[in-house]
Amino acid sequence: MILDAHGHVGTWPDFLIPDPTADGLIATMDRIGVSAMGISHLLAVGPDAAAGNRLAFEAARSHPGRFGVWQVYNPHQRNPLVTEGVWGVKLHPDVHECPLDDPRYDPVWELGLPVLAHGQTDSPWSDPSRFAVVAARHPDVPLLMGHSGLWPYGFARAARLVANHANVLLETCGSKTTGRWIARLAAMAGADRVVFGSDACFLDLRVGFGRVALAPLAEPDRALIQGGNLARILGHRLTPRI
Repeated sequence: MILDAHGHVGTWPDFLIPDPTADGLIATMDRIGVSAMGISHLLAVGPDAAAGNRLAFEAARSHPGRFGVWQVYNPHQRNPLVTEGVWGVKLHPDVHECPLDDPRYDPVWELGLPVLAHGQTDSPWSDPSRFAVVAARHPDVPLLMGHSGLWPYGFARAARLVANHANVLLETCGSKTTGRWIARLAAMAGADRVVFGSDACFLDLRVGFGRVALAPLAEPDRALIQGGNLARILGHRLTPRI
């Protein structure tokens, strides 16, 4: 089972997205064998969390078992969240301009749901050091560090900063990620602490998956990264296509 932890639908003003549709993602997922993808709608990441979340749920209902919803929480809008029928919560501290360890995100941690958050080395909002702070405060909350720090010069530091926080997993997507770096992260943090994500439809799902599929990994480790670790984190929340 191949699970993509980090996907989107919708458009974004700063990026060319050739096909922002759920149907387009499903077509590519079918072509390369991705069982399910966690999505947030880019409208929700941006100006309207509540409306964007509704669109993400509509996409998930239209493709049963193929999309899990990461509902976006905007700490300025304080939009309501649900606990059932979702994979968890998506946070983007850099878009929100709110540090990940800021008390305005406390309603998210109190839910206890898995959280996927943008992680960007040297960002004042989402540097990996803030993941370590949150992980120590909320050790029972599974926390996925989107992009594993984003920039290659920060990958190793990101792994070191969260090494003692078993609830933090390193997620692989980003235009600067390589298969060799994925293998290095697995070696540093443990293959059970790394999860595959593509950032589709921002980035090409085929390229993101290819990095993991061709990374210099032992096959049991590749299986964990491609889906086993995320399935463990999600548990009953995962409803893959049979």
